[in-house]
Order: sequence, then C-alpha cells, then structure tokens
Amino acid sequence: MHVQVNSNHIPGSVELHEWVGTTVEERLERFDDFLTRLEVHISDENAQKAGADDKRCQIEARPKGHQSVSVTHKAESLQLAVEGAAEKMQHALDHLMGKLDSKVLSSGELNDPLQEEPPQAVKDAMLEEEFLDKQRALDN
Repeated sequence: MHVQVNSNHIPGSVELHEWVGTTVEERLERFDDFLTRLEVHISDENAQKAGADDKRCQIEARPKGHQSVSVTHKAESLQLAVEGAAEKMQHALDHLMGKLDSKVLSSGELNDPLQEEPPQAVKDAMLEEEFLDKQRALDN
C-alpha cells in the first residue's frame, strides 16, 4: 500500500509527512493487501489564524476492485485530526469489508467457503438448485 501525504496551509516538512504517513499506515496496516493507495490531505482551514477545530485531515483509500472511500476529521490539533481520520477510515473499511460475503483473515487471505470446494462442484450445486426451483414452479 502506497501512502501519499499532501499538505495545504501547513508547512510540509519531511518529518511531518513521514509522521502522518506512518500514523495512518500503522492504523490501517491490516488492510494492506486490500488497498492499493492511501491519499492523506492535511490542512489548516484558518491558515495562520487560531480557531476551534481548524485542523483538518482527509483520507482517501483506494480498495482493489472497489470505488474509493473518503473520510474527514477536524480537530484542535493536527495530531488529533490525523488520528481521528485514521480511526474513521478503519471503521469505513471494516464496514466495506463487512458488506462482502467473504472475510479477510489476519494473514490477508480471503476466507470464502466456496473457494474450498472445486469450482465444478460449486457450479453443479448452483445448477441443481436452479433445476429444483424450476421443478417446484412447474408443480405449482
């Protein structure tokens, strides 16, 4: 998974970009095989002026084979904004993966019960079920 960090109205030092990238990557490392790229956008919405919840972090995740997922979190400090956005992204990816029939194991492999059977056996079972449904419809 590639992490790209962009900053707006915040001095973008190398250390800052590394810290943001590492923080987000550590929080989302279990989705490493599921994601192609993460884009992290950090900004200070009031520029140099002080204000409540003016630090913003947006994370856009690109899952393999799915549309991108984006979350945003605003906070008083950049650290809280990044950690909050990473937590929201973790929940969003958990939700996306929960919608999928198969579940990801800790090893990153997909746990799909249909993959354990030979493909022909799965196809035969589906055809048999379809045939029986048609027979029941004809009997009624």
